[in-house]
Amino acid sequence: MDILTLVLFVAILLGCVICDISIIYALAAGYVLFAAYTLIKGFSLKALLSMSWQGLKTVSTILFTFMLIGILTALWRAGGTIATIVCSCAGLIHPAIFVLLTFLLCCLVSVLTGTAFGTSATMGAICVTIAHAMGLSPVMIGGAVLAGAYFGDRCSPVSTSALLTATVTKTDLYKNIKNMIRSSVVPFVLSCLLYGLCGLFSAGGGGTLPDIRAVFSMEFRMGFIAVIPALVIVLLALVKANVKLSMLCSIAASVLVCLFYQKLSVTEILRYALLGFTPQEEALRNMISGGGILSMLNVTAIVCISSLYSGIFSRTGLLAPVTRLIGVLAKRVSAFAVTLIVSLVTGAVACNQTLSIMLTQQLCDHLEQDKERFALYLENSAVVIVPLLPWTVACSVSLTSAGAPIQSFPLAFFLYLLPVCSLIGFRKNKE
Repeated sequence: MDILTLVLFVAILLGCVICDISIIYALAAGYVLFAAYTLIKGFSLKALLSMSWQGLKTVSTILFTFMLIGILTALWRAGGTIATIVCSCAGLIHPAIFVLLTFLLCCLVSVLTGTAFGTSATMGAICVTIAHAMGLSPVMIGGAVLAGAYFGDRCSPVSTSALLTATVTKTDLYKNIKNMIRSSVVPFVLSCLLYGLCGLFSAGGGGTLPDIRAVFSMEFRMGFIAVIPALVIVLLALVKANVKLSMLCSIAASVLVCLFYQKLSVTEILRYALLGFTPQEEALRNMISGGGILSMLNVTAIVCISSLYSGIFSRTGLLAPVTRLIGVLAKRVSAFAVTLIVSLVTGAVACNQTLSIMLTQQLCDHLEQDKERFALYLENSAVVIVPLLPWTVACSVSLTSAGAPIQSFPLAFFLYLLPVCSLIGFRKNKE
């Protein structure tokens, strides 16, 4: 019965993916399925509700942080923070090393903003536009955009995936970031070398580069003042301030920038914080719209519903057959290798980075006693593997918003160099 229940859940997930139905409906149906399993196993309704509540409590603290991220990213857009960063970075682009600079600039923007989608839609879209003007392959540039976007999505202090991983593993975010940076040095350097070689062997057509600053100047005042909210996040992260406090301080700075520098009204600021920012200039809408509390509802719903499962799984032993199989596999290969395999399966089925992180954590948590080490396992597997699967939201939305073809994903070097280097590194540590 255990296996049948899990097979039905996988079938529901795959059915929603094939029919292009929101995964939230699949998760809700999954909860009904698991609840029915729990009651059939002889547990009372009161026990079922208690299990569900215990699971929800594990992620309750992160929900407020999600709301802060939505507000922060909207006001960074409205205040011209992202526009100023993008324009400053775009001015550094030189045709001879364009592919490498695309990767580095997307890394920078994604670390500052903590969002792969936002990076792809801003700096990514700009780089693809410039690539077309220069006669470069959009497939090559798309790979650099995808890799750079998820570099920061993995290790930014304002990234939802980094916060979620820290929460479910009960670890410190800043310690995780420190570990992530250490483990990413070699794959990052290798990625830079590969993108440098790609740039050397690619021939541009010498087209005219678009005037990015002129486009953004139609909507924003740009200057050092607009960047202050981003500097607040960076400085507070360096002193390891509380994440929520850092975000609140950056939001406060953004409000002041919006009011006194961009001359927005209080009503506009509140609307953007709730609904997300939409520029008046139509040319910018595909590049910089987004953010807001409502933009976080989807990921919040996924996290909440998924968390309900964990209490059921732990009390009923529903995952026992799978975890036993994983345990047997772990005796043959390293714990990280097993985590990587599981994350590949959960990512392929769930088609969603958030759900893949949570399912992989629930299935593989017993493999590693060191919580910080296991958090690194998740960051070096589930977080970066899902964007490499072209049918997932993480891959398709990122490339589409950047204007790059889906065929770009094999050139996202960092995303598979990281797990490959980790396989070697963790195996040596085990020996």
